[in-house]
Amino acid sequence: MEPTSLYIIPTPIGNLEDITLRALRLLNEVDVILAEDTRTTGVLLKHHQISKSLMSYHVFNEHKTVAQLIERFKNGEIMALVSDAGTPLISDPGFRLVRAARAAGLVVEAVPGASALTAALSVSGLPTDQFQFLGFLPAKGRATRLAEVHQYPGTLILYEAPHRITSLLESVLEVLGDDRELVICRELTKLYEQVAQGLVGEI
Repeated sequence: MEPTSLYIIPTPIGNLEDITLRALRLLNEVDVILAEDTRTTGVLLKHHQISKSLMSYHVFNEHKTVAQLIERFKNGEIMALVSDAGTPLISDPGFRLVRAARAAGLVVEAVPGASALTAALSVSGLPTDQFQFLGFLPAKGRATRLAEVHQYPGTLILYEAPHRITSLLESVLEVLGDDRELVICRELTKLYEQVAQGLVGEI
């Protein structure tokens, strides 16, 4: 098997101890770490006493950097892709890089680890045998997207920024009704972790 060129490495979603031994080893071994925000990743690396070259890779520069990175992979460089928190590519940039790397015949390897999606689902008390992840809904067209999944029989999972949560809940109430069970998880794994549960109308 060809050597791995790109490792997809999850980072903690809050508690800096929530990272695997393998992830720490690989972050120490790769040539470069591609980081959504180098300052955020820098805090994690400092906490775990890792000194490594960081390069910005985010939604605003990925179009420009993919081709350059593929050439660097072909020249033998090994890199890790991390996001600010959780598993890269889950509502975060990286899809274009992974697709381009695989199209170029390069090996991309996933390292399992922290994810807000699965952490929230596991503590929600909602059914886990069927679920659909909707990511961040667009501010415009939110109601339309909710209407499309209105009849979905399993659990729906959404991400939302704190300052937009009230607006999202108003849309959920309007489209999905007031008697659907709802769980809101915030600050997971952190000091002020909260899990609020009830019917949409109550929440």
